[in-house]
Formats: sequence, structure tokens, C-alpha cells
Amino acid sequence: MQAFTLPDFYVPYPARLNPHVEGARAHSGAWAERMGMLDAPRPGGGVVWDAGALARMDYALMCAYTHPDCDGPTLDLVTDWYVWVFFFDDHFLEHFKHSRDLAGAKAYLDRLELFMTPDGRTPPEPGNAAEAGLRDLWERTVPAMSPGWRRRFVTSTHNLMVESMWELDNIDRGRIANPIEYVQMRRRVGGAPWSANLVEYAVGAELPGRLAATRPVRVLTDTFADAVHLRNDLFSYQREVQEEGENSNAVLVFERFLGCSTQEAADLVNDLLTSRLQQFESTALTEVPALLAEHAAGPEEAAAVAAYVKGLQDWQSGGHEWHARSSRYMNEGMRDDAPAPLRILGGPNGLGTTAARIAAPAAVLSGVPSEGGLGLRRRIRQHSAVPYQPVGHLPLPPLHMPFPIRTSPHLAGARRHAVGWARETGMFDSAPGVEAAGVWDERRFRGFDFPHCAAMIHPDASPEQLDLSSDWLAWGTYGDDYFPLVFGAVRDLAGAKLCNDRLPAFMPLDAGDTPPPANALERGLADLWRRTAGPMSSEARRRFRTAVEDMTSSWLWELANQAHNRVPDPVDYIEMRRRTFGAEMTMSLARLAHFDVLPPEVHHNRIVREMETAAQDYAGFTNDLFSYQKEVEFEGEVHNLVVVVESFLDVDRFTARDIVADLMAARMRQFEHIVATGLPAMFDDLGLDEPVRRILTRHAEGLKSWMSGILEWHRRCARYTEAELRRRRAPGFSPLPAGLGASAARVAAGLTRTRAAAGSP
Repeated sequence: MQAFTLPDFYVPYPARLNPHVEGARAHSGAWAERMGMLDAPRPGGGVVWDAGALARMDYALMCAYTHPDCDGPTLDLVTDWYVWVFFFDDHFLEHFKHSRDLAGAKAYLDRLELFMTPDGRTPPEPGNAAEAGLRDLWERTVPAMSPGWRRRFVTSTHNLMVESMWELDNIDRGRIANPIEYVQMRRRVGGAPWSANLVEYAVGAELPGRLAATRPVRVLTDTFADAVHLRNDLFSYQREVQEEGENSNAVLVFERFLGCSTQEAADLVNDLLTSRLQQFESTALTEVPALLAEHAAGPEEAAAVAAYVKGLQDWQSGGHEWHARSSRYMNEGMRDDAPAPLRILGGPNGLGTTAARIAAPAAVLSGVPSEGGLGLRRRIRQHSAVPYQPVGHLPLPPLHMPFPIRTSPHLAGARRHAVGWARETGMFDSAPGVEAAGVWDERRFRGFDFPHCAAMIHPDASPEQLDLSSDWLAWGTYGDDYFPLVFGAVRDLAGAKLCNDRLPAFMPLDAGDTPPPANALERGLADLWRRTAGPMSSEARRRFRTAVEDMTSSWLWELANQAHNRVPDPVDYIEMRRRTFGAEMTMSLARLAHFDVLPPEVHHNRIVREMETAAQDYAGFTNDLFSYQKEVEFEGEVHNLVVVVESFLDVDRFTARDIVADLMAARMRQFEHIVATGLPAMFDDLGLDEPVRRILTRHAEGLKSWMSGILEWHRRCARYTEAELRRRRAPGFSPLPAGLGASAARVAAGLTRTRAAAGSP
């Protein structure tokens, strides 16, 4: 009996079958036998796979569905890659997951990586079928691909292999991840980013290197990966959780975190799967064409991106079809043993039509979509937020905070400095297009008390460092308020982009001269960069500027959602919240002082990154709880996790509030777990010397102060009190355009600002 009834899936595009499927079946079976995969022994006797098991799983059928348009030899090679990755997963399970042999698992994975050799290097002789398969595949694949693709593929292959240790450690400890950690880690260990790399190979079009790391392309890959993994978790729950004792499954994660039934958890996972697919479609339709235009992409680059988008869509539909048919999964009631029809791609075909499709709706990219009831309901709910609802004060539940508050002894001096600095930069002056007063006035600024926040998040800072930290907090918050007031009310997205595009000029990587600032935002940034970047190394300077740019560009993302009255997808919101909150920027003020001391592998290590993102989420969600009334009632905002949970789960704000508080507690417990167990294990695994260990330990201690200080600041400052919010709503102030005449006047003001920012007369 199945563990739950499979939900109605959102599958808007028809699956199509590659005509070379039979050839791939014969080839992959022979290849697996030649590599030794069909007689690889299990520790307790027997073999991991035999020919019958491989035939029943039918990876050739999966690849024929997920890559319907490639030729026979390409399908053969892609199928071999999938045979290898599933064999690796099962071989690793049999040898290390059941026995909980952590040391053996690490040695196995370390050696396996040696078979992805750089040019000119000779790999060792294979000692097992997984090594033999990887060596053969690497030699057959990489000659056709660029160095950039190889680097991306090595990273994704490394992640799916090495991060298996995260799953193994959780099994060993009987630990189930929280939902945010799970989605974040599943991308690394689940292998779908690896599949996305193979899509580039299969469609014969690599992503342009200059576009591969941009937000739209990253979101396409991430949403693809999340949808693939969530679908797999629904189909594999019975095998993984009930039969094999695994605990890395989204249904189980939701079941435990929300305290709901297995069926309810499965339905919620399917809702999230639908949301991620629709995020993919929205990005492909709205952000990708704008990206290509912004970067002046040529026809070949546009065609490559279009082929990638279409390849990911084909994979989603084909992967669903295979899950419904494979003996590997729970799919009772979904299987149809009749031969699948060969469906032909809808829309224009032939030379020259592919590039045109990138600007067309997703329906044209991969045939006519069928929205279905679930997809339509999800879209309607996502765009149905009513702005400026009088929600009133949101009483907060107890918030888990295990760390004490420490305060700098230099607070009084920082307070005196901060007011003078804000006045000198013009933050109290009137701003173009903002009716009545400016963005801030001095009384309001004093009530915000950014030096108090800085004194708690950096309690050991010198007086100069504390002044600098206070000023960065003030500048980031001013920009966060400035963009919605100046550009959001009139939906001036072009003016906002021009304003944002000017900001990097005030952060020169050589710490040299900057153009004359045109407003308080530019004036403040120029001064802050001069005081901050001078002592940094060139690489640390580059990373810090990236952190600032990530924050400022996230304000454009917020304005775009606001213009479409779109409540963000939950995963996209959480990941962008780290940027909109400026978490990376404020953390960097402390971390970059030791940037050049830490080995390169530490900066990208999973343990460090998970520790930091757990802290970032705790802080960002703190702000969402305290700012709920301010944002919903007074600003008409949708960028608040309480609002996102209300919309996604269709619950009231009090239920959503409690879920947000539970997420904060879960992220805090994860942070504590990493500090207690993950960091010491990483120290030993990487063989870090004592000075590096001390730096990382101090960094963890600093994050404790960072979180406790941010929570205390929200409790003490006037920014979120109803009295301050009502005082700010002065007579004549209108956050939205009030009538045709007012709208025309504000649009004209926006155009004037845009021309001035661009240097036009």
C-alpha cells in the first residue's frame, strides 16, 4: 500500500520521447556491464545491481524523455552518465549509509574525485565500478566542452558526491533538516544542477560565460533543480523513508516541521513544486529577455539561452513521465504500460526560429501549456494581495535567542557622529518626487538609533570602526526606504535601474576617484567606500563591492514584484531576503578583515556557508515579524515572510507569524548544531592550523552577537512602533499616485531624475 495518494501534478508541457530510445537501452546495458556495475558486490552478499534491476529502472527511457531532441550518440552518452550517477547513489548507500561508516565514505568520495582530471593529468587506475564509470565518461565528454563548462560540471559533480556526507551525518545523528536547510542542501546533493549542466551538452549549446552567473540564469537553474528534487521526493518517499530509513526527503521534512499528516505534507510539497515551476516560467518569460537586451546578446548567445530554457522544460516533463513509469518509484495509479506517443514540438521550427523563441511565451517554447486547476489557483493567490490593509499591531510570540547581548562602550560617541554624518550627506533633505518631507528627518533618524544596533552587532569595534558600521547601517536602510518612495509609487522601474547602475561608480576597485554625487545616496556611498575600501586587498575589495551590489540590485527585484502585485515564491523570497536585508554586507564588515588569511576552500565550504545563511535568515525573519504592520498597512508591501506564508499556505497572519517564529527557531538550532559539531569536524577534515581555527571561531562568536544585537535593536528602536508610523503619515503624503494629474506630475519628475542620473540635459 502506498504511503499517500500522489497529488495532482502541475505538468504544463507534454513529454516527448526520443526516437533513439532502443539504441540507448542496448548501449547503456552493455556499458554498465563493461564498467562492472552489474556484478559489483554488496557488503552483506549479493550485488548492488544485476541486469534485470537495471532493465526495470530503465534509465534509457528517462533520458529519452528528458532529452527528446538529441541524436543517438549524444543520447547514449547522456544515458551512461545517468546510469553512473544512480549506480553511485546505490553503491554509496550499500557500502556506507547502512553501515554509518563516515571515515570510509569520506575516503571513497575523495578518491572518486581524482577521476575528473584537469587537462594533461592521468587519473589513477579504477578500483571499483563507480571509479571506472566516471573515468570513462569524463574522457568521452570533456573534449567537446569549454573550460567554463568543465568548471561548472566539476563543481556540481563534486557537490552531489561530497555532500552525500551531509545526508550520511544526518542519518547517523537521527537528525531531520529544517525546510530551508533542506531545499538549500538538496540542490547540492540532489544532482539536478548536474543535470542542468548535461542539458547544455545534450542540446549542443553552452550557456554564454558572461551570462551563466546572472540572477535570471541562476534562478532558472535553481527552480529547475528544486522542482526536480521535490518531484523525486514525492515519488520516492516510500522507498527512501519507509524502506531504506533515509531522512532526506521533503515530505518527511514538512511532516515533522509542521506536525501534519504524511498526506498533508505531500500536498504541501506539491504546492511548492508548482510554485517553483511557475517561478521558472515567470523568469524565462520576463527576466531572460530583459537580460539578453541589457547585455546586447548576439543571435548565437540568445539561441544558446533559448535552447537551455527549452532543454530544462523538456527535462521537467520527461522526468515526470519517467517517474510515473519506473519501477524505482511509488507510482501506483499513474503508470501506463502502453508505449508513449512521440509528440512533436509545438510552435515554429527550423533554422532561425530558436532565437526568436526566447522572447516568446513559455507556451511557444515547449508547446501549449495546460495550466490546470492547481496552477491557476496558485497564480491567482500569488497576485491577489490587497495593499494597505489595516492589519494593526502584530503581537509577537516568544523568540528563541540563546545568546547574550553585548554592547560597545563607544555607543555615545557613535550616536553623536551618526547624526552629523547623516546631515552632511543630505539624508534629511527633501528628495525628488517624495511629497511633503524627505525620506527621513532628524527626529526620525534619532529614533532609528543605528549606532545602538552597530554597538551590539560589533561590540568589540574600535570607535572608528563603530562609526563606520553605524553609517553603513544608516546608508543601507536609507536606500531601502529611498527606492520605494522615489521610484516605487510611480512604478518608475527604468529610473530605479538607472539610479542603481550609477552606484558602482562610487565604489572604484582601485579606491580612486568617483564622479560628483547627485544625491544623498551617492554622497553617502562615496564617503563610506573611501573609508572602508582603502585598507582592503584588491580581492577583498571586490567581494565587498559585490555584497553591496547584491543588496542594491535586490531593491529592483522588490520594485518589480510590487509593480506586478506579486507575492514572491517562498524559496525565492528567502534567498533574496538575505540580499534585501543587507546581511552579506554587514557580515562582511567583520569577515573581510581576515579574508586573505583564510584558505580559499574555507570561503566556499558548506559548513561556513550554512552557518552564515542560518544566521542571515534568523535576522531577516526577525525584521519581518517586527515590520509587518509597517510594511503591510503603511507601505502596501508584499515583501515580508509573514505575507509570503499567508499567501502560500492560505492561512491567517497569526498562523503565519507562528510558522515564521518556528523557522527562526529551527535556523537558530541549526546554527548551534553547526557551531558545536560542524566547525570542529571541518577543522579536522581540512587540516586547518590554529590561527585559522581561531579566526573562524571568532567569526562564529561574532555571528552570535550579530543575531542577538539585531533582535534587541528591533525591540528597542522607534522605527516599527505604530506611533512613529502614524507620525510619518503627514497631511498630503500619498504613497500611491492620487489621480491622473498627480500621476503625470510624478512621472515627469521621475523622467527628470532619470535624465539627470544618466548625465543627460
